[in-house]
Amino acid sequence: MKQQGDQGRVARRAVFYIPGFDPFPPRRYRELYRKEGAAQAALSGYALAMKGGAGASWKVVAEIEGSAVTSRFEVLVWHDLVKAAMPGGIGATYWQLLRTAWVYFGARAIRPIVRLRIGPALAAFYPVAALIGQLVVALLVGWLLWRLLPGWWGAVPALLAVWLVLRLFQRLDGRIFAHYLMHDFAYEAGGRGAYDGELEVRLTAFRGRIRAALSGDVDEVLLVGHSSGVHLGVSVLADLLREGLPEDRPVLSFLSLGQAVPMVSFLPAADRLRADLHLMAGQTEVAWVDVSAPGDGCTFALCDPVAVSGVAPAVQHWPLVLSAAFSQTLSRARQAELRRRYFRLHFQYLCAFDALPDRVDVYDYFRITAGPLTLWDRLGGREPSPGRIARAVSPHRGMRA
Repeated sequence: MKQQGDQGRVARRAVFYIPGFDPFPPRRYRELYRKEGAAQAALSGYALAMKGGAGASWKVVAEIEGSAVTSRFEVLVWHDLVKAAMPGGIGATYWQLLRTAWVYFGARAIRPIVRLRIGPALAAFYPVAALIGQLVVALLVGWLLWRLLPGWWGAVPALLAVWLVLRLFQRLDGRIFAHYLMHDFAYEAGGRGAYDGELEVRLTAFRGRIRAALSGDVDEVLLVGHSSGVHLGVSVLADLLREGLPEDRPVLSFLSLGQAVPMVSFLPAADRLRADLHLMAGQTEVAWVDVSAPGDGCTFALCDPVAVSGVAPAVQHWPLVLSAAFSQTLSRARQAELRRRYFRLHFQYLCAFDALPDRVDVYDYFRITAGPLTLWDRLGGREPSPGRIARAVSPHRGMRA
């Protein structure tokens, strides 16, 4: 097994990326990497080029810090499951609203979530408030029309107006994100924190892809999880560890970005996830670095996902919690451009940073995924960022045996 700490030893890398709750196919991430990687390379003065690529995979050839590195990327696909969990009907979305609110309030999870970070709590409340507001507007329009056309014979156009207004809001959801976020939270709440059968099958397939890479001719296998993909990555790696890793293997690393783990781990049936968090925190075979930023209102910024879930082992090694520090790594002009673009900010971890481009000790997604150092060699010498939150607040702490 190659050891963490062998600086400059990465010439070949396999990168696996687990997206968050996203119905778009993997080419979205391929093109994002192409565009933002070129931008970061120009800013930072290194060479990075994407070679080929189709579907869920692509190759990157880079020369960074005087070393040539080839990285093979693969998106671990679950967007088809996301699309299936996003009903097209307006009534179905409102049913999800009621069911999701019932689950989170019934699980006593709302108050602990608010205590941790107000940003994710507001992100959770936003689709509820927006959908209720849309319904109020639609009912008001219908009522006004009924007032203009009194009598029962006016009820039909009034009801039609209600439906048309709700339909208009639904068509504008690409800008509003109320339906999308409602589907996201409803999916997390669907099993009260437990993974459904289809998702478990997909996680098994992800595990197989990573295990195959561990037998390949690479120096590092890097798993990257973003948003909802973080807790899926935790479970994939925990299962790999339970099975046992190959003795003669490359370095295996885990980079988690913009995590929203408490939205799942604070629910009563998340015993499997809490056990996976506990295992990942105490093991010594996989380096785990968690990166978030207070400027991202959709993440539990600087919250240790293991500790806040109340499942930290007696000796906790992971994760190393670091800040992407948007206020320092993005120029003032770029910060102004992204202000109030909350969804875009949640993807900033995968994008170029235009401040401090010559610093090798700040977060740089492209140096991590295409550079000559392993994840731990690059970031492991840093102390946890100030403001790290590690108090246990989850109302549910049971773990599956």
